[in-house]
Amino acid sequence: MKKMIIAYFSSIIVLLISIWLGVSIGAVDIPVSALWDEAANPNTYAILWSIRMPRVILAGLVGASLAIAGAAFQGLLKNPLADPYTLGVSSGASVGAVATIFFGITIFGSLTLPIFGMIFAIITMFVVLTFARLVDRSMKMETLILTGVIFSSFLGSCISLMISLTGEQLREVIGWLLGSVSMRGWPYVTMILPFVIIGSIILWFYRRELNAMMYGDERAHSLGVNVKRSKFAVLIVGSMLTGAAVAVSGTIGFVGLVVPHMTRMLWGTDHRHLLTLSFLNGASLLIICDLVSRTIISPSEFPIGVITAFIGAPVFAYIFYKQRRGKGGA
Repeated sequence: MKKMIIAYFSSIIVLLISIWLGVSIGAVDIPVSALWDEAANPNTYAILWSIRMPRVILAGLVGASLAIAGAAFQGLLKNPLADPYTLGVSSGASVGAVATIFFGITIFGSLTLPIFGMIFAIITMFVVLTFARLVDRSMKMETLILTGVIFSSFLGSCISLMISLTGEQLREVIGWLLGSVSMRGWPYVTMILPFVIIGSIILWFYRRELNAMMYGDERAHSLGVNVKRSKFAVLIVGSMLTGAAVAVSGTIGFVGLVVPHMTRMLWGTDHRHLLTLSFLNGASLLIICDLVSRTIISPSEFPIGVITAFIGAPVFAYIFYKQRRGKGGA
């Protein structure tokens, strides 16, 4: 119990420090007092609440979504190399976003891109799950993963086709695909927030089922878990969280892989705590990565996906090496 108190306390402190650094540091350094003192410097106050704060909150929500979805998928698939993009939902969201840029669609104004990204993510999720169910009614994990790979490959080729035919929009398309939370504003925060709240609560309610399914479907069934329903619910909710994150920020890799794995190494495999701690740590990581992306070559910016890849790729290699060596030793 003492260990978990330390885990929650340290995670919350790191998140608060990350938020403070994220809103304070940038092209214009902002003191903490600007949070409430509009009269002292109206321009600083406006920058804080119109640009800096929504960016930090959006980064935190995206990181939290990917991390908690990754923790759920790793538990469900019993594989530390699983991540939120396993089922190809991110590719679906990317097709929707790239198509919006490519065809110049502006039906919903500035929110057209994330809305179309979310619509395509939802469609992809249901197509993948329906196809997997037609192939294998028991919905085995191997079938789901292979189905996700098939659809990811197909949707990836659609994205490549649009990129090859893109003219003036090429920079915008590539910039979006590399991931960013720059210049999104409060409307994007409002869009993703309901998905984050509802999705995270639902996954947390399945914490005991995830613990049971880590030991295999038969063991989970003997413990009274409705395995098929639990799998379906976790897959849908995790995919929705992923789709929402990709729709507002583009494809940001490795957060959903690295954060749950490191959290598991530090604090254990119990999903009663793992999901919440991954949520907090995922938010902290992406806020810090966004801070680095906009300050390391200021006034220019790196895409945030580049920063997470620099961090995540070595960790992914370490996880893969450790897993394969463990199997070889066994």
